[in-house]
Amino acid sequence: MSAVIFPKQTSAQEADVNFQVFYDELSPYGQWVDYKNYGYVWIPDAGADFVPYSTDGHWVLSDYGWTWVSDYEWGWAPFHYGRWDYDNYYGWLWMPDNQWGPAWVNWRQADGYYGWSPMEPGISLSIGFGRPYNRNDDHWMFVRDLDFERPDINRYYVNRTDHERIVRNSRVIRTTYVDNNRHTTYVTGPARADVQRNTGRQIRPVSIRENNRPGQQMNNGQLQMYRPQINKSNNRDRGVAPTRITNLKDVKRPTERSGANQQRNATPANNSGRQQQPNVARPQNNDKAQPSQQQRNAAPTNNNGRQQRPDAGKTQSTQPQQQQQQRTATPANNYARPQQQQQRQATQQQQQQGAQQRQAAQQQQQRQQQQGAQQQRQAAQQQQRQQEQGAQQQRQAAQQQQRQQQQGAQQQRQAAQQQQQQRQQQGAQQQQQRQQQQAAQQQQRAAQQQQQQQQRQAQPAQQQRNANPANGGNARQQQPADSKPEKDNKRKE
Repeated sequence: MSAVIFPKQTSAQEADVNFQVFYDELSPYGQWVDYKNYGYVWIPDAGADFVPYSTDGHWVLSDYGWTWVSDYEWGWAPFHYGRWDYDNYYGWLWMPDNQWGPAWVNWRQADGYYGWSPMEPGISLSIGFGRPYNRNDDHWMFVRDLDFERPDINRYYVNRTDHERIVRNSRVIRTTYVDNNRHTTYVTGPARADVQRNTGRQIRPVSIRENNRPGQQMNNGQLQMYRPQINKSNNRDRGVAPTRITNLKDVKRPTERSGANQQRNATPANNSGRQQQPNVARPQNNDKAQPSQQQRNAAPTNNNGRQQRPDAGKTQSTQPQQQQQQRTATPANNYARPQQQQQRQATQQQQQQGAQQRQAAQQQQQRQQQQGAQQQRQAAQQQQRQQEQGAQQQRQAAQQQQRQQQQGAQQQRQAAQQQQQQRQQQGAQQQQQRQQQQAAQQQQRAAQQQQQQQQRQAQPAQQQRNANPANGGNARQQQPADSKPEKDNKRKE
């Protein structure tokens, strides 16, 4: 990102501008109080629904990053200097500081959303990057990324019930821009290319031009803004303080404050009544004599250390009559004139109408979200019932399959047992057959042996007969007489 170098102001007004410019310019639009641990803080009379960087304004891209353009007359100061903090009773409080910036906010980006939140006092950029989301202290604003560049962005904020879901899925935008002229680093916000892609529109950065009077105005693609370099040193020692300081006990809740024309119980800056503020000790300037009008014009630096602005023509006095005469003679500081009162009343009416429209839109969106949530719950319940039915059917099918498997296994076991019994029977039969065969073979061998023996026994007699064929007849006739010796011979053999 390229930097634009603006010409440096060298007038007496810019040479020594301090916090007094904030005290004077913001007094008509709110109350200055002495707040514990912070010092002088400003409470705007902007209505109960006021939220910094949210109400009555929009974002434009400048050379310094995304810049908040406020619709308030006083928007040039508290949205570009200092920090905002929230008090549960008093509402939003603004702490002055000397560093100018396009907007002092933290940025987040989620899928389809951009978000931002005011930076707290005393928090650096690096610490702000690492601070976790706290739903009990939620000051984030989110819009859909396609609505980010709308001039009426306050009509498109996301319902706060969705913030936690969005933040869970978001990331911190850490892109910064270093302003070497002011020795300050800014968080630039979403990338230009991303916003162009999401919105579908070509984004042309606006140029910021210096304005020599408090205020801001957009004209022909240029943002003219009063942004002096504030001198922060020695403000207290030089008597820099609000002209009117409201006691904290007299500040009402935002819902009870009537706006810019509310009557306030104020205490002058140099009055000992400031000692009524608890836990605050500040130097008092009661011993300083107030210079005359001529002396203040001749030596502006002696007016309690405050530098006068020639173009504004403002002077301070402790005499109410002199203040009234000066405001009458200087139209630039006559904040109570009827035209400005009418403008403030019209602004308040617009704010109220805008608040009502936002409330109606939020209620409608909330009803739609509730209906959508109910439909989602019903769909989830139906899906759960279907899943339970499917799971039950699966269990029944699994049980049926298990039973079938058990039956099959049992049948297999029975078949195996039958086969084993058959094998055993076959083995027994084969054993019996072998035994029978062996017995038959033994009988056969015994018969053969007996036959062979008989044959061996019969061979000598045959041989003898063959040897004596002539005596065959006589031998047969004599056989009975000789039978006994033959038997004896057989025994001998």
